[in-house]
Amino acid sequence: MSFIIASNWKMNKGPKETELFFKTFLSFVIPENIKTFFFIPSVNLTTALNSVTGTSHLLGAQNIFHEVSGAFTGETSPQVLKEMGVDAVLIGHSERRQFFLENDHVLNLKLKLAQKLSLKTIFCIGETLEERKGQKTSQVLLSQLEKGLKDLELSSEFHIAYEPVWAIGTGEVATEKQVEEAHALIRDFLKKRFAHKSEMISILYGGSVKPDNAKSLSHVKNVGGFLIGGASLVPDSLNQIIQAVGE
Repeated sequence: MSFIIASNWKMNKGPKETELFFKTFLSFVIPENIKTFFFIPSVNLTTALNSVTGTSHLLGAQNIFHEVSGAFTGETSPQVLKEMGVDAVLIGHSERRQFFLENDHVLNLKLKLAQKLSLKTIFCIGETLEERKGQKTSQVLLSQLEKGLKDLELSSEFHIAYEPVWAIGTGEVATEKQVEEAHALIRDFLKKRFAHKSEMISILYGGSVKPDNAKSLSHVKNVGGFLIGGASLVPDSLNQIIQAVGE
């Protein structure tokens, strides 16, 4: 199975910067065992689509609404994204949970709709520093998985991203032991929930992944990819990570 490199640009870059990014990035040779996702601001998706058409790079939206249409001012329809040619969606990122108050029920609805529309999906889970210090990591992860994946049927490519909230954009990185323990917990849950289908689900690690720690983290058991924030905004930095974990 391919090692996944998923870039989350968050609310960064405009159309011109997006065009320049891909102009540089597309000049790099990507190892065959790497699969790339780019989750970029919706306002830049048309520019990005024009840039990557005909390549193997997959484009994703950072958020969707849990209905395909209606009186939902300011929201983004997953049906429209699919019609545009968008491949994937990112659901449940800690910033959506924290700043936009998205709860497990809402995230469950989004996951179900994304799968119904056959959109590739990466579902984010993770604990805060307070929860980690309170030894509630397992409890939090299992709760987010159980509630988020409730009654979910897989119809398209689906993956989990483990992002310890305390390691996102802070420069802090979970130790390899902490990553291995969390990913083992998630893998066990997926086996019980999806049986043989769980083998197709990669578990990504996200949390201050950089060129200098990518290789060692990629060798941790059950790490099948990375969800990368800041380090993915610069083409050279992202390429260094890709080359570090490539064949």
